[in-house]
Amino acid sequence: MTDDVKRRSMRACIGAARKWHNDEQSSPEDGRGPAANQLSDILRQPMKATRKMALLSIATSIGTLALKFGAYFLTDSVSLLSDALEALVNLAAGVVALTALTIAEQPADDRHTYGHDKAEYFSIGVEGTLILFAAASIIYAGWSRFLHPLLPGNLGWGIGVGLLAAGMNFATARLMLKVAAEHDSVTIEADAKHLLTDVWTSAGVLGGLLVIVFMPAWNILDPLMAMAVGLHIVVTGVDLLRRSIDGLMDVALSQQEISKTEELIHAALPAGASFHALRTRKAGATRFIEFHLTLPGETSVRDSHALCDRLEESIAGHLAKTSVTIHVEPQDAHAPPA
Repeated sequence: MTDDVKRRSMRACIGAARKWHNDEQSSPEDGRGPAANQLSDILRQPMKATRKMALLSIATSIGTLALKFGAYFLTDSVSLLSDALEALVNLAAGVVALTALTIAEQPADDRHTYGHDKAEYFSIGVEGTLILFAAASIIYAGWSRFLHPLLPGNLGWGIGVGLLAAGMNFATARLMLKVAAEHDSVTIEADAKHLLTDVWTSAGVLGGLLVIVFMPAWNILDPLMAMAVGLHIVVTGVDLLRRSIDGLMDVALSQQEISKTEELIHAALPAGASFHALRTRKAGATRFIEFHLTLPGETSVRDSHALCDRLEESIAGHLAKTSVTIHVEPQDAHAPPA
């Protein structure tokens, strides 16, 4: 049994033991049931890096939201309003991400025997939907201002505040992408890319406003930039929804990971053995791999088990957080009767 499998088994056992202990210890006097005790246990656990990043995203979004709405009220610029609305979506997405990560970190239980990793896919699906709603609002506001042009004011202050907000988002997104890569978290990666999208749209908005500072007659750029921002983030929203659907539909691992898995299996197989029916999927950061292993009919159960252990260790040693299921069958299992 691999160390990774042992750790997952131990976590599951500890979680079950804790739940049993809470069920036994809870009483009407304390007013808390098993569910409340289990939530309390989760909150007392050391905070993981992914949850810290979700909290950082929320804190950054609150700061940039205040700055961007401040810039909008200073200038009455519809493109800065579109930037502020996107910051509002960032905040909502951060809250959803934190909730999903908290759920995903819970150990497997009787009702969710494969764990709760797929909660991350619900998170990015909700985030993609929120982005599309924000895009529709931004495009509508831009079109209204296009029909009724207005020259924004106090653009110097507005641009300065916008640059500060963009800098905060950029620094946070870079750190989140690093942690997402280290922990293979699709939720943190999606949240970070959303923040980076906000940075690039802010750059476009501020660039357009800078042109208006020197050429006021070009004030039509304000609503045009707002609509461009809306169309740009539609692409981000659609991509997140696609990834959410792929994850919930058990999309296979990448071709690179599948090829690596096949290579590792071939390298560990003894003479006379083969495999087929390889299937893969991914739930959050956890990979699931299963295949049929065909061995000579005279192979003992002990030898078959030892070979399966070697295969599991080899695969788990190269692909992090991988659960491997192997079905062993004799070579003559499908042979026609004599």
